[in-house]
Amino acid sequence: MSLKDDVKFVKEELSSDEKLLESAFRLERVYRKHRSKIFVVLALLIAGIGGRVLYGAYHQYRLEQANEALLVLRKNPADTAAMKRLEKNNPRLYHLYNYSLSIDRKDASSLPRPGKGEEILEDIVRYHRNVLVGKAGDSRYYHDLSLVEKAYMLLKKGEKEKARAQLVLVPENSPVAGIARLLKHSTLK
Repeated sequence: MSLKDDVKFVKEELSSDEKLLESAFRLERVYRKHRSKIFVVLALLIAGIGGRVLYGAYHQYRLEQANEALLVLRKNPADTAAMKRLEKNNPRLYHLYNYSLSIDRKDASSLPRPGKGEEILEDIVRYHRNVLVGKAGDSRYYHDLSLVEKAYMLLKKGEKEKARAQLVLVPENSPVAGIARLLKHSTLK
């Protein structure tokens, strides 16, 4: 009985070795048939990974240059070389820096014109431009504050009903709800 088991075991081993060799031959046939395609795919994969790494290093370099320029500008805002370097390496940060300077100087004419894709900064710049020239600001991001400012402007003109209508729009959970309540009280007859 053990001889039969041994023969059966050897047959199974030979069968599995045959299958392994057969798979290896199939793989070799596929490799020979598609060798150039495989090398092209591998080359593209290596080039893609290399390009991604190089782009990441270049992007990091630009960020570092922009940060260095910003640090120089914080010490000396009149440094035009640092300003140009900041604009070249990070235009969004450049617009934000110009916005900050204009607000500090309270100069509406020097507020930057943000580029495409800078909706938030564009909205905030438009809001502050209006505020700096004495108008009620209009903003999606400062919506509640804009409502309070409009109501205040209307109160200064003596239009209490219109001011009350603006103040009703300010939600109770808004950070400016307390100011809105105070202004509502001033609209009472």
